[in-house]
Amino acid sequence: MKWTLPNILTTLRLLAAPGLAVMFLYFNRPWADWFALILFLGAAITDWFDGYLARSWKQETKLGAMLDPIADKAMVVIALMVIVGYSSMSPWLVLPTTVILFREVFVTGLREFLGDTAGTLKVTKLAKWKTTFQMVAIAVLFAQGIFEHYLGMSAFGLDSATFERVISGEAADPLGLRWKLAGMEWSGRAGLWLLWVAASLTLITGFDYFRKALPFLREGN
Repeated sequence: MKWTLPNILTTLRLLAAPGLAVMFLYFNRPWADWFALILFLGAAITDWFDGYLARSWKQETKLGAMLDPIADKAMVVIALMVIVGYSSMSPWLVLPTTVILFREVFVTGLREFLGDTAGTLKVTKLAKWKTTFQMVAIAVLFAQGIFEHYLGMSAFGLDSATFERVISGEAADPLGLRWKLAGMEWSGRAGLWLLWVAASLTLITGFDYFRKALPFLREGN
């Protein structure tokens, strides 16, 4: 194995994946949300950076080719598990998450079954766009958690009538309830929209991989 800088960055991204869940085990919210968001964004940046360095420095290796998709999948899967686990289990969130997780398991199983012929399932440009939408959606959904928690902290102790008067503009808003609510709602909508786009691309690319693998799944081959 050749330990180049791109490979080291990919390995760090892989190790950062379980760190997302650890943040919520050892830190209280909203610090856990902040740390998870920063860790996720850092990992997402290295995803582009290690590939760029490997190509420009001509340091593409078998180790990097193996670790890179594993690190991407680990980051996405663990991040989505954390987000769903700390959500209200809305079907608008759970359904696209289920589609994404199912596709990752399905394609991984296909590649394992194909063995030496797994090169047939090369990563396509559409699959890269799928990963990009997943990463952006997850980052936005982590941001929604931050807005939501700060809103809850600021509204703590207020009765519902006072809260409604502040939100409607009938009362002063020294705690910033209105902008925190707006941030929570807009990031929530944007995150869900992006996640549904990612889930749609996930279905398309998953079907494309299955179609390419079909000749190798027929009996007698």
